[in-house]
Amino acid sequence: MQFIKLSIMTAAAMSIATAGGDVALAQPVSTSVPFADATTVNGKLTGYYITDDSTNDLFGEHHQLALGATLEVSHKFTDWLSANFSAIGYLNTLNEETYGYFEGDKKGAYFNTANLTATFANTTVVAGRQLLDTPMLQGFDWLLAPGSFEAYTLSNSSIENLTFTGSYVTKQRANNSGEFDDDLPGDNYAFGAAYDDKTMSGSIWYYNIDAAGYTQVYADVGYDFGRAKLEAQFANTDFDMGDDATALGAKVSTSYLSFDLSASYNHLADNMTGYIGWNNLYTNAWNSSVADQWMQGDIHAFKVAASKTFDALSAEVSYAQYDNDRYEADAILGYELAKDIDLGLVYSNTQSAATGDNDTNQLEFYANYKF
Repeated sequence: MQFIKLSIMTAAAMSIATAGGDVALAQPVSTSVPFADATTVNGKLTGYYITDDSTNDLFGEHHQLALGATLEVSHKFTDWLSANFSAIGYLNTLNEETYGYFEGDKKGAYFNTANLTATFANTTVVAGRQLLDTPMLQGFDWLLAPGSFEAYTLSNSSIENLTFTGSYVTKQRANNSGEFDDDLPGDNYAFGAAYDDKTMSGSIWYYNIDAAGYTQVYADVGYDFGRAKLEAQFANTDFDMGDDATALGAKVSTSYLSFDLSASYNHLADNMTGYIGWNNLYTNAWNSSVADQWMQGDIHAFKVAASKTFDALSAEVSYAQYDNDRYEADAILGYELAKDIDLGLVYSNTQSAATGDNDTNQLEFYANYKF
């Protein structure tokens, strides 16, 4: 999905989250080192509003509006070593009783990433707080900032079209959870290889997640025939306690009259599929992870989606159906109002066994200003 969990690492400038008044951003200082642009600074201001009709009124009491800011700073010490930081400040404008607070507090600030990155030829090492994007261990990207990790990551791309990656993870900052406070006990690591030559793609990964009590093998493959692309995936989760789980998936995508179309299928057997943060299973929806839908029986999940771009407007609609009496329909719009301003609207309709015959309508609005 082109816009799933659009990153809005946001909230109303760092001063809102800490004290009143304006905060002037420091300008890069001229330096005599060979790289004149040694320090780069980027920022984003965001407003995010969410509401649903779980209290029988779509614009009733169950809603929240958060404001905030993201400041990203990168400094090059040499042509191979840099330090990178992203700081998030936020303010919830409505009471906690309405929807709860984004990030768990009325206001606050934290460093979402803070790492040293070293590159030697085709090898890169990242040490510290960082974003991870592996198929079954990744930061869920929604609301004010994506989930992140404290980790040590090594990647190498010496072989054409092939990348090897390994990460050892010690902490997780789950999406919408505020500051880092979740140690991952034991040994938690992932290593894998990914291949992509634009026509054929594929990856294979191994995960050892002591914090959740499992090991896992994941693999996927895809082939672009030009008119259509076919993909398949497999995940086997070996739990320390409980039955092992198998997940299979298939996806076909094509373009017709400038519309991007896709149809996906997942089969989950014997247990839920393990993952940390978020996962790449094909039939995930905006509010639904298919990996969590297993309920004492095999799950057959289906999803169809269509998307199109009209100049500055991007649109996507999708529908996912799960075997456990859950379905979700989504409509996602993104609009580039100006070069530095983008707007978004997400509508979702979800029904599950937990809500019986009642479905839930949810609306999310956001606006970003980049500077």
